[in-house]
Amino acid sequence: MSATVDDLQVPAAADDHLAGLNPAQREAAGFGMAAPCGWDADPLLILAGAGSGKTQTLSHRAAHLVLSGVDPRRILLLTFSRRAAEEMTRRAHAICESALATRGRKGQGVRLPWAGTFHAIGARLLREYAPRLGLDEAFSILDRGDAADLMDVARHDAGLAARSRDGGKRFPRKDTCLAIYSAAVNRQAPLVEVLDGWFPWCAEHHDDLKRLFADYTARKQARATLDYDDLLLYWHLVMQNGALADEIGARFDHVLVDEYQDTNGLQAAILQAMKPTGRGLTVVGDDAQAIYGFRAAEVDNILDFPKTYCGTQVVTLEANYRSTQAILDAANTLMGEATRAYAKQLTATRGVGVKPRHVTVMDTTAEARWVVDAVLARRETGIDLKRQAVLFRNGHHANDLEIELIRRNVPFKKYGGLKFLEAAHVKDFLGLLRWADNPRHEIAAWRSMQIVPGVGPGTARQAFEALEAAGDRIEALADFRPARADRAAWQAMIETVAALAADNAWPAALAPAAAWYKAQLDTRFEPPNTARAGDIDDLARIGARYGDAPAFLTELTLDPPQATGDHNDDALADEDYLILSTVHSAKGQEWDSVHVLHVADGTFPNEFSTKTEAGLEEERRLLYVAMTRAKNELSLISPLRYYVTQQAAYGDAHVYGANSRFLTPAVMACFESVVDAPAHDAGRAAGQAGGEATLDLGAAAAALWQ
Repeated sequence: MSATVDDLQVPAAADDHLAGLNPAQREAAGFGMAAPCGWDADPLLILAGAGSGKTQTLSHRAAHLVLSGVDPRRILLLTFSRRAAEEMTRRAHAICESALATRGRKGQGVRLPWAGTFHAIGARLLREYAPRLGLDEAFSILDRGDAADLMDVARHDAGLAARSRDGGKRFPRKDTCLAIYSAAVNRQAPLVEVLDGWFPWCAEHHDDLKRLFADYTARKQARATLDYDDLLLYWHLVMQNGALADEIGARFDHVLVDEYQDTNGLQAAILQAMKPTGRGLTVVGDDAQAIYGFRAAEVDNILDFPKTYCGTQVVTLEANYRSTQAILDAANTLMGEATRAYAKQLTATRGVGVKPRHVTVMDTTAEARWVVDAVLARRETGIDLKRQAVLFRNGHHANDLEIELIRRNVPFKKYGGLKFLEAAHVKDFLGLLRWADNPRHEIAAWRSMQIVPGVGPGTARQAFEALEAAGDRIEALADFRPARADRAAWQAMIETVAALAADNAWPAALAPAAAWYKAQLDTRFEPPNTARAGDIDDLARIGARYGDAPAFLTELTLDPPQATGDHNDDALADEDYLILSTVHSAKGQEWDSVHVLHVADGTFPNEFSTKTEAGLEEERRLLYVAMTRAKNELSLISPLRYYVTQQAAYGDAHVYGANSRFLTPAVMACFESVVDAPAHDAGRAAGQAGGEATLDLGAAAAALWQ
C-alpha cells in the first residue's frame, strides 16, 4: 500500500533530506520546487560528469518531488536498464522514509509505479491503449533471435536466399537485414540514407530490402507480435496523434530521464511529444560518455537540449567521488580538445594520487606479459584481482592476454559471450511458453514443433498451416500426423503446450512443462545436461512469481538475465578473478586499477570511425570512458607492433602501430611514460654492448663468395 500525497507532503523549506548532497547536487535535486508542488518546473538538464553521483542526485530529485507533494503515480522515471530503475526507486523510497521518520511520521512504502526502461514503459502503455490503437492487447514481444528468424523466413520466401546460392549477388543474411531495419527505425532515417551511411556494401539491395521489411512488418502484424524496436516505434506513432499525446503527457507532472546522452531519435521525439515545452522534464547525462552511436544513440539530443527546450536550466556536477585528480587531469585534458562538448572540469574529492602511465611495449605478446605482471604486483599490495580490470576496444584484442592468464594460472572473467536468451535450451523452453501465449507466434511454434524428434522445417510449416486452418486452436494439432516423427512425443508436446495455454493454467502448468522439456535434453544436446536442466528449473521458478505469462515473457524479453549454463565460467569457481571487459560493457563500472589495451591509431580511434568528425569524437569519448573507470591507477598500453595472420604470407606477420592521435603533447604531459624492457632483452642488450665480438659475421658471410 502506497502512502497518499497528504501523508507525504511536507513544507518545501524542510529539505533536510538533501543535507548530504554537495551544493550542485542539492541545486539539481531541489530545482523548481519553490512554487507549491512544483508542478510547473522549467526544463532541467543535469550534466553529470563521470563519478559525480548521478544516481544519487536523480534519486534525491524523485524523493524531493514526492516529499513536496507530487503524487508518485504522476512521476515517470525512464532509464536504460531495469536495474537502474529499481536502484533509483529503492533509494527514493529510503530517502522518503528517512525524511518522514525525522518528523515523527511513518510512511507506508513510497513507490514509483512508473519507473522502468523506455521499452518496458512503452510496452505497458501499448497494452493499456491497445483497444484504441487496433492492437491485440495480448501481443507477444519477439526477442532479437526470434525477430532475426522471422526476418529469415520472409527472406527465404521472397527468394532472396536462393538468389545467393544460384549465382546471383550475395544478399545480406538475416542478422544484417535486422540490423539495417533496426537502424532505419531508431534513427528515423530513410533506408537509402541508412545504407549509404552505415551499410554501404548493401546499398545495391535497397529495393529488395524495402520490400523485405514491408513483408516482415506484415508478418508481425498478422501474428500479433512486436519486435524490440516496435515498442519505441509504436509509442512514437501513438504520440503523433495530438489527442493521445496530450492525454498521455497529462498523466505525468514530471518526467525524469537517466543517461539522456544515450537516447536515439525516437526516444527524444517521444519525450518532446509528451512535454512539448519541456515543463516538468528533467534529464541527466554526460555528453562526454556518449559512446553508443552504433546503436543509433544521438549525442546531439543532449548537446542541443537547451535549444530544443527554451528556458532550460543547466546544473553541472563536477565533483568526482571516484578517481584521483591525476587521473582526472588526463581525462579533462583529453575532453578539453573535443570539437564540440559542454565544458566540464572534474575535480577529485580523494586527493591527487599518482600519475597514470603510458606504457610502450614491443608487441601484443609483450603487452599481455606486462599487464599480467602489473596485475599480480598490484595484488601483492592487497588489491584483489576483482578490484582490477583490463579494458579493450573489441573482444579479440584480449586474445594474447587470455592465453597469458591461462598459462600463468590467473583466473579471469570476460564480459561478453553467450547471453542467457541465446542459449538453445532456453530458447526452446521459452518457445513453448510463447507459443502457448500466442498461437499465431510462428517462430515459437516452429521451434517448439522441432523439439520432437523427426520434425523438421517442412513438417513444421505444414503443421502451422493446419493450425491456421483450425482457427489457431493448438489442441487441433493432436489430429495432425507428422510423417516421420515420433507420434507419442508429438502428442506429448501438443498436450504440454495446450496445458500452458489453458485458462487459469499459470503458473500451475509451468512445472509439468519444465519436466517434459528436461526429459528431451539428452536427445537434443550432448550429455551431461545438469546445468541446462538447472536453467529450466530457474525459468519455471522465476515465472511462477508473475501473475500471468505475458507479464513474465515481456519482462524476460526486455531485461534478460546474463548467465547461462551453456557458458562454463571457470572463474567463478575461484575466490578471486580478474575482470576483462570491452569499454562499452564497462560503462557505469569502476575499479581500483584499470589497464587499457591497444591504445594506438586504428584502435583508439578505430580506423573505420575516422571518416567523419562525429565518428572521431565518439572514439575520443570511448577512450575517456575507459580512463574514468579507474579510481587509483590507470595504464594505457601501446604496442609498437601487432601480429596479423594475413601478413605472414608476405614474410612479416606484423604491422606497425601508429601513435594514437588522442595522445597529444598536452594529454601526454599528464602521463608518466614507461618503456617496457623485458629482463631477457635487457640482458641481451647489455651483452651486445660490452666486450669484444666473438664472431665476425661480416667476414664469415663474405668468405662464402671467395
